[in-house]
This record gives sequence, C-alpha cells and structure tokens, in this order.
Amino acid sequence: MTAGTTAANAGDAAARVDRDALFRETPPERLRRLALGTAWALKPPRLSGLPALGRVWLSDLVSAERALPDPDDALTRPAGLCGIVHDLSVPTLIEAYGRGLYPFAHIAPQKWWSPPERCILDFNDFHMPKRLRSRLRQARHRVTFDRDFAAVMKACAAPRENKWQVTWITPQMMHAYAALHDAGHAHSFEVWDGEGELVGGGYGVAVGGAFAIESQFTRESNTSKIGFAMLNWHLARWGFVLNDNKGPTRNVLEMGFRTVPRAQFRARLAEAVRLPGRVGRWSVETDLKTVAQWFPAGESSGQRPNDGE
Repeated sequence: MTAGTTAANAGDAAARVDRDALFRETPPERLRRLALGTAWALKPPRLSGLPALGRVWLSDLVSAERALPDPDDALTRPAGLCGIVHDLSVPTLIEAYGRGLYPFAHIAPQKWWSPPERCILDFNDFHMPKRLRSRLRQARHRVTFDRDFAAVMKACAAPRENKWQVTWITPQMMHAYAALHDAGHAHSFEVWDGEGELVGGGYGVAVGGAFAIESQFTRESNTSKIGFAMLNWHLARWGFVLNDNKGPTRNVLEMGFRTVPRAQFRARLAEAVRLPGRVGRWSVETDLKTVAQWFPAGESSGQRPNDGE
C-alpha cells in the first residue's frame, strides 16, 4: 500500500466519522420526531389507512418472504403501500428504484411505496419561469454536484418554516443514502452564495437513464430552483430520459412535470433503466448563464443542452 493510498483511506475514515456525528440524533430530537411522526400518522385521512397497514405489518411478521414486493400489488389505502422494508443496502435500493419502489416512513416500520400516479419530467417539456431565468443570468450563486452530500441531506431533514416539523429523512435513511452516494448512485446538487455558504440544494438517486428526486431545501429565495435547473440541464445533456419527483408540487408542475398513471411510469422506467447511466461522482460542466439560455424542444426555439459549450 502506497503512502498516497494510506492517506486517502485515512481521509475517507475521517469523513465517515464526521458524517456519523452529523447524522446522529440526540434523545430529545428522536423523541420529538417519534411524537410528531405518530401525530402525522393519526391525522385524517391517513388514519383510515392504519388498519390496512396493520394487516401488512402482521402478515410480514409471520412471513419468511423477504423479496422486494411487486409495485403493481400496491394498496389503494394507504395509496401506494407495497410492503415492509427489511434491507436498505446499496444493491437492494438500486433494484427497488429500478422497479419504481422507494422507502418512506416518518416512524418505524420502514415501508416500500409505489403510488398510483407519479410526477415525472420529460426533458423536452422542461419549462424555466422567466424570473428564474433572470436569476440564472445574474449568476450570483455557484452550483456544484456531489461536493457535500451529507450536508445536503442534513439540511433537507431540518425543520421548515411554516410547515409540519416532521421528516422521513431519519439517521437510518441518511446512512443508507450516504452509502448509495459512496457507491456512485445517489447525487446531490449544492447552491453556494458569494460568501461560500450553502444556501440551497437537493439530492436523489440515478438508475440507468432515470433520476429520482428525494428532497430539496432552500435557505434563500429560489436557490433550490437554481440548482434544480442546473441539474436538469445536465441530466438532459447526459442522455437521461426521465426525472421522477414522485408526487406533484407547485414548483415542479410549473417546471413542466406532469402526473402519469403507475403503469405508464413503470413502462417508461423500464426503458430508462436499460440505458448505461452515469455511475460515480458528478461534476458541473457549465455555468448558470449557459443554463439560462436553455430552451428545450417544448418551449420556444433557443439553445439546447448539447449546444452549451
């Protein structure tokens, strides 16, 4: 083993220690999360889905079957519930995302989901609002990929102003997606201000030519949108064919995302995962002013991603 290899391994070990400390949850934080998560589960109309959830959980307890569930067998109430998660290893998560499943739970047990509708983006349909395009032209921020995945996850898990203060991004999930990031399949985008402070970002999972958004955060107005525009420019340039936001939000619908039935989503996903994809750490290949000139085919004529250089 060379001195350089030894130093690199020591650096990786130190980074893992720092990450463990960042992800650690204090007893009061854990108690608060469990209390809020329980209250969230008991809110109508989620309360009506608890009997079915209980039956799935009890059935799982007596079953020896540990294979991933069939997404098409998802319940109608709770909508999209497929089964109980037993394994969050890298191979299992890659297989799950390739089949249209994802894990989600505010409190135990962790569950697999496949909603009846999915909110997706075809990159030719991407729309950039005029105000966002103007912000990009100003180039007051800097965007990076995969520079601080752990900090982005932690920020996504933090309480949001004027929103229900509960998160599914638990320490268990942080460690699982950090491992997926280390393996080159989970990626973050970071938005930095002029002082070098992290003011926005998000992360998700890439499988073949499909990308699944997990979460985003913003500490300044529109910063997550700035990073999201940069991300979608690169996904289009690199040959990705699908961006999956799971559920609809006002922001993504304004950017050209649309909801499609599960069957249509799974058919599109099956085609996407056969593409070679882009495994490993990502790097930004352009600047914000170039992204501001991107007009996909669905918008008025203008610059395409491959014309950006």
